[in-house]
Amino acid sequence: MLNYEQRPYLDPAAIIAQIFAVNPEPRCPCLLLLDVSSSMRGEPISELNRGLRTFIQELQEDRMAVKQVELAIVEFGPVQLVTDWTSADLCAPLQLEVKDNTPMGEAILKGLELLETRKQSYRDHSISYYRPWVFLITDGTPTDDWELAAQKVHQGEQQKKFSFYAVGVGNADLNVLNQISVRDPLRLKGLEFRKLFAWLSSSLGTHSRSALSQALELADPASTKGWAVIEGQP
Repeated sequence: MLNYEQRPYLDPAAIIAQIFAVNPEPRCPCLLLLDVSSSMRGEPISELNRGLRTFIQELQEDRMAVKQVELAIVEFGPVQLVTDWTSADLCAPLQLEVKDNTPMGEAILKGLELLETRKQSYRDHSISYYRPWVFLITDGTPTDDWELAAQKVHQGEQQKKFSFYAVGVGNADLNVLNQISVRDPLRLKGLEFRKLFAWLSSSLGTHSRSALSQALELADPASTKGWAVIEGQP
């Protein structure tokens, strides 16, 4: 067995280059920003974990999605990179645990920086990519400054760098989410995380089969059988 000094150094840049050389398919980046603050304790965090497992499993069963969809997951409470950019078939089993506060602004900024770094890797290796999707899922109110993050989201949307979606769970402050997101935030029906992630995996699968220049029409998440409700409606 090699000791520590004898182990070969694996250059991250070389690993990325090899991944893209083996699979030069266009990429569909999807960034998840997930609230794991103390208010998610109990059934909410359990359902979130079940939903994530459904999401990854359904992507793994889609041949095209496995080749093209790349995931990154950032949790906040505190902010931590849980999954760096990877395809669904290589995504390790996840079991998120409840932590502490809700540093939403920091999480958004870290996530967007992570996304820009990945997009630069695509460009460096001549890999085409679809407009990335960013999903923020939270059940609370930010416990840090979020105004700069909101500014970055609005700038990114205006420049068509990504599509940002905000989902409120339970008593999440949709007034704040409405200021962060260009699109109207949606509130999750109860704890229908599995429906949300099933919808997302299906949408990503459709996305991976579309032309790079094609604008994708998503299935309405607030339909009768959907996972979301619009404020002011039953």
